[in-house]
Amino acid sequence: MQEYFSPVFFHVDLDAFFASVEQLVHPEYKGKPVIVGGLPEDRRAVVSTASYEARKFGIHSAMPISAAKKLCPDAIFLRGNMKLYADKSKEVMEVFSDFSPSVIQMSIDEAFIDMKGTEKLFGTPDEAAVLLKNTVKEKTGLTVSVGAASTMYLAKIASGLKKPDGLTIVEEGKEEEFMLSLPLEKLWGAGSKTQMHLKDAGLRTIKSIYDKSEGLLKSIFGDATGSFLYDAVRGGKNISFGEEAKTHSVSVETTYEYDLTDRYIIETALLQLSEQLMYRLHKENSKSYTVCLKIRYEDFTTVSIQETGERIVMNSDDLFEKSKKLFEKKYDGKRGIRLLGLSLQNITKGTAMEQQELFENLNEKKAKLENALYKMEEKNPSLKIRKARLL
Repeated sequence: MQEYFSPVFFHVDLDAFFASVEQLVHPEYKGKPVIVGGLPEDRRAVVSTASYEARKFGIHSAMPISAAKKLCPDAIFLRGNMKLYADKSKEVMEVFSDFSPSVIQMSIDEAFIDMKGTEKLFGTPDEAAVLLKNTVKEKTGLTVSVGAASTMYLAKIASGLKKPDGLTIVEEGKEEEFMLSLPLEKLWGAGSKTQMHLKDAGLRTIKSIYDKSEGLLKSIFGDATGSFLYDAVRGGKNISFGEEAKTHSVSVETTYEYDLTDRYIIETALLQLSEQLMYRLHKENSKSYTVCLKIRYEDFTTVSIQETGERIVMNSDDLFEKSKKLFEKKYDGKRGIRLLGLSLQNITKGTAMEQQELFENLNEKKAKLENALYKMEEKNPSLKIRKARLL
């Protein structure tokens, strides 16, 4: 009988989420390359999600739609439907909550689940993961990839090894063995520039990094990167995720396949996060005055900035403008971005609509319109209404 390892973390990825939802809703799209993010005629639109059929052509997130069109002219291009995606995400997260009271949702399409203490209910990690995958498929029609390990970092890596519809379990006591078995390219969090720096330093395997002292790695790569590398190749026991989830807040974050450097693409990413976050706030019937932005650079340095305003965050446009201002205050402009996170802190029940003013300004009108659209879409899921950023 397989022994349990505890604590055990599951990291669950929804496979090519936006594109998979579109293929679920539109069966005629199944087996075809689907690209969500914009239409070819949309100026400077970027890829949000590409189906696995599209990825075979070299298409990836944050790629300009114009470039994706050249790589795959026959792809199905869609602007997308954030309301639909948020609803499907909520369905999946509800399945996760049936497996554990401790679910840390990292973004609209990924979450960590702490499975400690659930052994008598769901069996071994292998049995629990298979049951989780089957339940998600049965209740939502979507597939997920699961990684299970004793640390969140290892679970994150493991979930990406056998996509789509994958399952990888790192057994307790074999964490370092697992890391040493991976090629350098699978060292999660090490972007293209870091990979290049590692190779320039003669470190071309995870084992070569493992053999170096933390002090030496810090002297070569700086304190933040050196400490990260030293811990990561040993299983990432000191690497944590979802710190915002420990406070009364709602948050979303995305780690990008390629470092973001283009300002327009960065702002488009902030817009997408703003839409996701405001929809979650709407679903929770909550409000917030405090916006927090997190930036993780290519060298693993992570900075954050938050600001509490006198007015409630009214709508996704309002949040987008606030996030851009925070970004301008914190971004140094010299390094690529690996991760962006956005959160609303100290949330309380009630909506922005409850705030009394002597007169209605533009933000309040936008909030009313946005809430009306949410309600319309809830009554009629076939509606597809979303913001487009074309300029």
